[in-house]
Amino acid sequence: MNKNILFALALALSACSAKKETAGHLGPAVSARSGEVKYWLTKGDKTALLEEQPSVLKFSTLQNNKPTIEIDETQKFQSIDGFGYTLTGGSASLINGLDAKTKDALLQELFSPLKNGIGISYLRLSIGASDLSADTFTYNELPAGQTDINQDHFSMSREMSDLIPLLQQILAINPNLKILGSPWTAPTWMKTNNSFKGGSLKPEYYESYAKYLVKYINAMKKQGIAIDAITIQNEPLHPGNVPSMYMEAKDQAIFIKTALGPVFRSAGIQTKIIVYDHNADRPDYPITILNDPDARQYVDGSAFHLYGGQIDALSKVHEAHPDKNLYFTEQWVGGPGKFDEDLKWHVSTLIIGATRNWSRNVLEWNLAADPLYKPHTIGGCTTCLGALTIGSGVSRNVAYYIIGHASKFVRPGSYRIGSNITHDLQNVAFRTPDGKTALIVANGNSTEQSFNIRYKGEAVNTSLPAGAVATYIW
Repeated sequence: MNKNILFALALALSACSAKKETAGHLGPAVSARSGEVKYWLTKGDKTALLEEQPSVLKFSTLQNNKPTIEIDETQKFQSIDGFGYTLTGGSASLINGLDAKTKDALLQELFSPLKNGIGISYLRLSIGASDLSADTFTYNELPAGQTDINQDHFSMSREMSDLIPLLQQILAINPNLKILGSPWTAPTWMKTNNSFKGGSLKPEYYESYAKYLVKYINAMKKQGIAIDAITIQNEPLHPGNVPSMYMEAKDQAIFIKTALGPVFRSAGIQTKIIVYDHNADRPDYPITILNDPDARQYVDGSAFHLYGGQIDALSKVHEAHPDKNLYFTEQWVGGPGKFDEDLKWHVSTLIIGATRNWSRNVLEWNLAADPLYKPHTIGGCTTCLGALTIGSGVSRNVAYYIIGHASKFVRPGSYRIGSNITHDLQNVAFRTPDGKTALIVANGNSTEQSFNIRYKGEAVNTSLPAGAVATYIW
């Protein structure tokens, strides 16, 4: 074979390889030609479920009087870390209990952005039990009257059957997955009431509890699982959950500046420290901590839920401390749920609303439950609808599509760009790492809405049914 033929073959193979790599990042259908817009649609009546639409929109110089979403890429906001769920202990046991073939296919679908995957890029874990674990536990429970200041009896053996093996399998699919750890309670011997429910962390155990969290991070690291960040306490102002622990802002600040921050620093721990992790009705909580210079030096940012308050409270924290990050770490769908209403509210308020208010992620609660909303602790959530229901088979619920409309397309490293809200067409736009623009739109109207998307002086016309959600890519 002569050199010219060999050279031509090499060029062809190189082009083929480059095409596969480019198309594969967001799935094969996302590689639209310049000027073309493709989109994926979910309708409230379930007749379309994150479904790629056959029509291809094309930018042109069209002129009309329809509502117009203007994309302004000169406005740059926060970077995005990812979208996903809480992988509770219950979720892990349900998924790990599937037969190997079903489990492998499901994990590929959930965590790979290729082909039909939704590309989950962020998970939240409970440090010890959450209320969606089968029972209550921590990693260092002791008989009554005993203590373990140095955490010599710390053990994660409870997690070796389901959670850790499952995470290892997930990380083999997506090694860049970000993981956040959140404790629902400290070991009970450290608490004022020696109970899994309520009580507060005794100040004399602040340093010991910091060592407990260091032990957790290092134990996970030994299993090949990097903990990117931790929150100090899940819902610190809700001591009625099982498990739970009450912690006021002033106490969280003292814990950070006198124990957690210095212990992390001396141990060489790079895991981010995130404060609050509770409802948007109390932006004063993280602001109080961040106003303390001795505490704020150790803090990466603040985390929120939205069972109270308004989503724009995140922007109030950003305005007070613009150098600190914001995260949205939990919101449930109450079972059995109403697909159309839940779809519209969660996408408009969280996927769109949280990111328009500076959040770097959006996480739904939780990944999986069985048909009876189990497992859960006695006293834990009894109607939390998972993104998946796992029983005799696997069914996909509304939270699967809520997250999928963002996670599949807005990959980590994307950043939010400018777009306007018009005619109740809630929307948010991003520039992705591979140079594409992603626009997520939710039609909040009670009727179908026709509208334009304008970008760099040209526009496309499209329409969405009432309550529908679409992700546009170009």
